[in-house]
Amino acid sequence: MKQDLHIRDEAGAAGKFAIPDWTAKGEPRAKVALQRLETLWINTGTLCNITCRNCYIDSSPSNDRLVYLTAAEVAAYFDEIAALKLGTPEIGFTGGEPFLNPDILEMLGDALGRGHRVLLLTNAMQPMQRPRIKRGLADLREAHGEQLKIRVSLDHHSQALHEAERGPRTWAKTLAGIDWLSATGFNLAIAGRTCWAEPDAESREGYARLSAERGWRLDAANPSQVLLFPEMDGQHDVPEITTACWGILHKNPADMMCASSRMIVKRKGAEKPTVVPCTLLPYEPAFEMGSTLAQSLAADGGMFDKGAVKLCHSHCAKFCVLGGGSCSA
Repeated sequence: MKQDLHIRDEAGAAGKFAIPDWTAKGEPRAKVALQRLETLWINTGTLCNITCRNCYIDSSPSNDRLVYLTAAEVAAYFDEIAALKLGTPEIGFTGGEPFLNPDILEMLGDALGRGHRVLLLTNAMQPMQRPRIKRGLADLREAHGEQLKIRVSLDHHSQALHEAERGPRTWAKTLAGIDWLSATGFNLAIAGRTCWAEPDAESREGYARLSAERGWRLDAANPSQVLLFPEMDGQHDVPEITTACWGILHKNPADMMCASSRMIVKRKGAEKPTVVPCTLLPYEPAFEMGSTLAQSLAADGGMFDKGAVKLCHSHCAKFCVLGGGSCSA
């Protein structure tokens, strides 16, 4: 008991998200165990063709803090999924802009060829619209159909607010990419933002109007086809999540992203890729779970308890628990 009191005193003095097991108020911090690896995310690298105002991962034409993963490195994780009999149905590809990675088509084909569903996140601009990429994508769609889903970041259904986030002259290029994806018959989705306090119904009506104008194969009322994400700008104070919060908020830890996903990243200068709990925590060394999936399942100490993730980051609270967000479909 004396030791517990000492730890609680330290937590109270340290501030929020400072101690893995305790909140600043000395309450036991919530944690989330992996229920099943539903989605393995592959971060293809943080380089991007544009710089967005509130990119949670700070992707840009100059940010290479996370370097390109190779097809061989990614294949090793697919092999491990099979060897460990994890039964992972979905592989997600994110960045940066995934279509800048020179191995992207090979990685997509490998995942699809092994029977996984694939979800790829893109801005649908010039990197995707290069002739070689379009030919390769069309071939993959022809071979695998609905198993390949492309989700395009279109932050708002109006040009003004989309370009407020993405920068000038980004709207028309993104629409052109979505036009091609829809016309070519891809399994298509849109990712928007909720930072303008627009009611959900109004946002969906706006996307529905735009979709009808452009002739897109898209149902804006379907949350799996138009996803509206809370912001992760770090500008606002958020509460820490305690073990009592699950009952107070009527939330189930099994519904959190880290209950069903992990992400692979490779840091600049690192010899090997590493596993992190989710798409939201790519940079923090404290959240590294090992270089293999097997190591991640047993990660212990610090931010982990026998593979369970302690919710010791503001993104855990704002995006997942309170925002209800998940990067998977």
